[in-house]
Amino acid sequence: MVETLSTMLTLGTRIPAFSLTNAVDGHSISPDDYADSPALLVMFICNHCPFVRHVMDELTRLGEDYLPRGVAIIAINSNDRAGYPQDAPGNMKRLAEELGWEFPFVFDDTQEVAKAFHAACTPDFFLFDGDRRLAYRGQLDDSRPGSGVPVTGADLRAAIDAVLAGDSVPADQKPSIGCNIKWRRGNEPAYFG
Repeated sequence: MVETLSTMLTLGTRIPAFSLTNAVDGHSISPDDYADSPALLVMFICNHCPFVRHVMDELTRLGEDYLPRGVAIIAINSNDRAGYPQDAPGNMKRLAEELGWEFPFVFDDTQEVAKAFHAACTPDFFLFDGDRRLAYRGQLDDSRPGSGVPVTGADLRAAIDAVLAGDSVPADQKPSIGCNIKWRRGNEPAYFG
């Protein structure tokens, strides 16, 4: 298990435009679909990564707690499905249904969306405010696989609560740590590695 840190995209960055297919229902999903949401959380995750598996129940709780409050959530898988077939769309659909996710789980087959976000690892979290400016990028909380620290989502939850309250999120944010996104050979972005 190789640990990779998120790139910590510059706060205030506008959300990159994208349109991806939801593995669960086949519908196209875009940030524009959530124009009226006070916040939009984009999570780069996958099925197999032990760092993601460690926090999957908390990802479910985030949806349960924040979707009713108007927060939009989009989970994106950008892993190379040829090299990691467990992360292919059919398996994404099964996972989302098993966990009862009410947010879309979309597949970034070209990996261009991950590049636009400068995503580096799974999980990697990007929270945008109502103007779709980046307010938070960083870790879910201090828990890691095998650390014995409980998964609470404390860092990300504090950021979401601040955005919903109209408050600034402190700029001192800890990077997420996880497995590197599984880039197709020759498709690795310049910022990676």
